Amino acid sequence: MVTHETWMRLALREARRGLGRTSPNPCVGAVIVSPRGRLLAKGWHRAAGRPHAEIEALRGLSRPGLARGATLYVTLEPCSTHGRTPPCVESIIGAGFAKVVIGAIDPNPRHAGHGLKHLRKAGIEVISGVLNDEAAELNRAFNKWIVTGMPLVIAKCALSIDGRITRRPDEGQWLTSERSRADAHRVRARVDAILIGAGTLRADNPRLTVRGVRGARQPWRVVVTRSGKLPRKAHLFTDEHRDKTLIYKNQPLTDVLRDLGARAVTSVLIEGGAKVLTEAFDQRLVDSVRFYIAPLLVGGPHPAIAAPLPPTTLDNQKHRRIGNDILLTGDVCYPEASTSALPKPGAHRRDPRSPGGTPQPPPVARRRAP
Repeated sequence: MVTHETWMRLALREARRGLGRTSPNPCVGAVIVSPRGRLLAKGWHRAAGRPHAEIEALRGLSRPGLARGATLYVTLEPCSTHGRTPPCVESIIGAGFAKVVIGAIDPNPRHAGHGLKHLRKAGIEVISGVLNDEAAELNRAFNKWIVTGMPLVIAKCALSIDGRITRRPDEGQWLTSERSRADAHRVRARVDAILIGAGTLRADNPRLTVRGVRGARQPWRVVVTRSGKLPRKAHLFTDEHRDKTLIYKNQPLTDVLRDLGARAVTSVLIEGGAKVLTEAFDQRLVDSVRFYIAPLLVGGPHPAIAAPLPPTTLDNQKHRRIGNDILLTGDVCYPEASTSALPKPGAHRRDPRSPGGTPQPPPVARRRAP
């Protein structure tokens, strides 16, 4: 039997096509179903400034007027304010939908529920909360950023069984397999920024680019440094993406993340090294982890975490095999809840879907080599 959940899963599948493409907007999918239960059209939000998923679905109809009396399934509450595009509720009302089924409510406190009110006021039946958890998880980074102004922080690390992040020079550069590294590139393609410390830059001269992912955007490449003494010939300062490199000199990691949030960066992947990872965990800034564990005992001097931390656990823990490696993921649970590092809700710059659009970057970090 076809249910609301069936159609919403199809809408979620459409929404996932926008992963890594829509920031700072959320990923949204939409499906139009006839009164007799036949799929009429579907659509997804492709990029900030492009039509929203509901409009894409309406444009996908074989002829005008088919939406009259139909049901719209959309993974996120339709917008009700003018931003880069007109409010979707106006188009939905004008199309003559009889029913709108929504996955998650807009998390922005200034907008939450307003779209539903507009639709109901127009006489449209509204059902919300269908597959809410899946719809909310899809936009976890956007949900945090739009409420707090801070990006979602993912700690990514490749390590041995004994917790080391490097091998002996004569054993090669990589701990994990090529398949694990390919998976890590797919993760890079879905975030807005990749962050490392100056020690990693000096030791590894990484490129921090996305490779092997068709159509992927290049994330910001962020380096935090105390001294500012960085190798001028490093890839980050000389390659074709050098304008996507930001340097933060002698700034607390919390301030760095807050500034990135002001630049409309909704997600940050911390790739090391040990000092940066330790600081991020110690200040309770990490939201989730993605650890690639190789079946090796290295015994070297470089652990993933450089100093003792209070006992920290993982919620929603999952693990799967990638070749001979194990990928461990989970949400970080700190011993005591702390939000002191976060600004108050609404303290960030403007909502990209509201008047004024994406915020302009403040002049805090410097680009390219110092």
